[in-house]
Amino acid sequence: MKTFVKPKKYLGQHFLKDEEIAFQITESLTLHHNYKKVLEIGPGTGVLTKYLITSPKFETFLIEIDNEAYEYLNEKFPELSLNILHRDFLKFHISDFFTEPFAVIGNFPYNISSQILFRVFDNRNQIPEVVGMFQKEVAKRIASGPGSRDYGILSVLMQAFYDIEYLFTVDEDVFYPPPKVKSAVIRLKRNTVEALDCDEKLFAQVVKIAFNQRRKTLRNALSSMNIDKIFLASELFSKRAEQLSVALFVEITNMVGKTTKD
Repeated sequence: MKTFVKPKKYLGQHFLKDEEIAFQITESLTLHHNYKKVLEIGPGTGVLTKYLITSPKFETFLIEIDNEAYEYLNEKFPELSLNILHRDFLKFHISDFFTEPFAVIGNFPYNISSQILFRVFDNRNQIPEVVGMFQKEVAKRIASGPGSRDYGILSVLMQAFYDIEYLFTVDEDVFYPPPKVKSAVIRLKRNTVEALDCDEKLFAQVVKIAFNQRRKTLRNALSSMNIDKIFLASELFSKRAEQLSVALFVEITNMVGKTTKD
């Protein structure tokens, strides 16, 4: 049996070795909306997996891109052989495998953690809960509210559809190899918003453009969208992106939408 998996820098692998933290992460799942399946992204050596599979409340699935880790996981967890996917989560066609709600959990590779959340955002109606380990700065950004320097694109997009909790900070020395930064675990739980009261694609576009020039007022940051002068006179456009809640971004989006339609 393969007894060791070498962490690979190009995959952003830092394997968690602290059993207590691994247990805490898996215990942070709440079965929000009564899902029956959990997908672990990048399980590596299975430190979370061994706790996940002890739960009778859900069925555990793994998705792993690393050939060596995939082989190791199949040998270590033969009972999961049909549930271990040798694929890239960022390119994985979710609807081909999951037809019902499922939770996402993982010690996410830092180099793709934001991309993982964008995929969650795109599949938000099928993913009621996420528990994940992130670089601490990214975790703070996702969980921060308006007015914070950490508040950004991911904050707005994810908070539009999820309630987000910063659970705990994790030190560098509990990983192999240790990263150069601290980490943190956060939990996202799907809120009651079924759809935003605006064009959702335009909403995402407005948020991204606004934060890409976050030092400018919205009047200047969104100038490329040719917004009607009547709307630009609104006090909202004198604010900067980091000052706006999800609800205010919805309001801005509707103004932009009316201009586009006209």
